Amino acid sequence: MDSFQFCDDLGPEKIVTLYDPATNMRAIVVVDNVACGPSIGGTRMAPDVGVEECFRLARAMTLKNAAAGLPHGGGKSVIFADPAMPLPEKEKIVRSFARAVEQITDYIVGPDMGTNELAMAWVQDEIGRAVGLPPEIGGIPLDEIGATGWGVAAAARVAKDFCDLELTGARVAVQGYGAVGRHAARFLANEGAILVAASDSKGTVIDSDGLNIDALEAAKSSGGSVLDAEVGEKREQDAIISVPCDIWIPAARPDVITMDNVDELKTRLILQGANIPITLDAEKYLHEKSVVSVPDFIANAGGVICAAVEYAGGSQTQALDLIEEKVSTNTKAVLRSSQTTGSLPREAANQIALERVHKAMSYRWSFH
Repeated sequence: MDSFQFCDDLGPEKIVTLYDPATNMRAIVVVDNVACGPSIGGTRMAPDVGVEECFRLARAMTLKNAAAGLPHGGGKSVIFADPAMPLPEKEKIVRSFARAVEQITDYIVGPDMGTNELAMAWVQDEIGRAVGLPPEIGGIPLDEIGATGWGVAAAARVAKDFCDLELTGARVAVQGYGAVGRHAARFLANEGAILVAASDSKGTVIDSDGLNIDALEAAKSSGGSVLDAEVGEKREQDAIISVPCDIWIPAARPDVITMDNVDELKTRLILQGANIPITLDAEKYLHEKSVVSVPDFIANAGGVICAAVEYAGGSQTQALDLIEEKVSTNTKAVLRSSQTTGSLPREAANQIALERVHKAMSYRWSFH
């Protein structure tokens, strides 16, 4: 695939392929735009992510960081491997990757699908440039505290007013009950919402009266699936799409909702906990059907906001407060603009982010 097809006025600054024959480590790094500062973006470990998807994720990080007003640009990386490999083998691969990205000094490595704070500790040990670290070495445990899920819940508290919805009694379905989805469900349950469906890579559990979140948490914390919890009716993975609910949260892989299955959704509000979980044409279709959808880089910015606070030496409390402030403010601005102009929420979000990126570019000689 021709990498230059992705180029526009924002970037990407560089697309780098990495290979270490000693460990068979193969990876891609995309540094998209660094006008606002060095790029922060997660390292995804998966066997099937290509250059195009890696670029799209990096661009989403550029927009996410800009929309949140962070002093960072966007980047992303993918290690081509099975994240479920034995831990000693995984450590060798991640350490090899870290050594390979050491010279890409405008890229700060963070966790993503298939990597975690242990992997970031390995990266930090090798090159001293990572976020999402264990607390013992100065990190804020963003997955443990549910930083991204905290932001998704903050988006919900604002978005409910744009679709005539009360969180108390609202039925929630979470597609991808992992590091983001399970915390979002817990925070929304604290607001009185009811989790009626949850899915992961193994399948879906459904209960219209409400699933036991503690039982699901116990199953996931022990490394199992939602199917291992003694709750709900067990269905196939894609059954989560058609569950009637008030709030639907995609929190897994990209392009889960397309024009092929968008009609199956039965919801009033979508909070995009994952990056690029819905194709643009499907988003437009949902907008025409009056379904409110908070874009990914607005709703799920909590993780990178937490990472930026950590990188700057801030505290967990500061991170959570900033997530609440940034996500709430941006969600309100995006949905208010969409409501006033009739535009797609993503278009309003893009405008906010791009204005900030272009303003930052105007200050940098390298972009003139």
